[in-house]
Amino acid sequence: MNGQLRDAATELAAVLWREHTVYRERSGGVVIRGEHVKRWISLAPAGGRDEILLRAGRILDGGTTAPARSEAVMPLTAGTAELAAACRRLLAETAADAAPRTAAAVAGKRRKAARTRTRRPGARRAGRGTRHTGAGSWIVLLCLASVVAYHLWSVRAMP
Repeated sequence: MNGQLRDAATELAAVLWREHTVYRERSGGVVIRGEHVKRWISLAPAGGRDEILLRAGRILDGGTTAPARSEAVMPLTAGTAELAAACRRLLAETAADAAPRTAAAVAGKRRKAARTRTRRPGARRAGRGTRHTGAGSWIVLLCLASVVAYHLWSVRAMP
């Protein structure tokens, strides 16, 4: 199956990108890297017989790879055109996930976060550096102190 994966990956790489690198993974799969588009595609044996797992992800600055953003299972008997169509779909999903945020999208997220904060006034904020004792803890401490005080008073009140 490794030979079939390598052949399929080589044909697929030629269809997808003019500039590419094909290499074997430690797990037995094959990776196609497109440095010029900052994307990668992995072909690996899937759980079923004659099925391959296609995964797509980004190549980060410095050449490291980010985890897969999307994946699909295809039959190994599928033609190069079918595999290329599936890979293009996965790459489009990956590109959509990595699209730069616009100012409107950032402002929308801020408004949504502000609405969330107004709905949940007791929710903890992320990144709070110090811990404070909550009201429930103070009530428990006061009850415990009153039980101890009552016990000491009752022991002292006895003749």
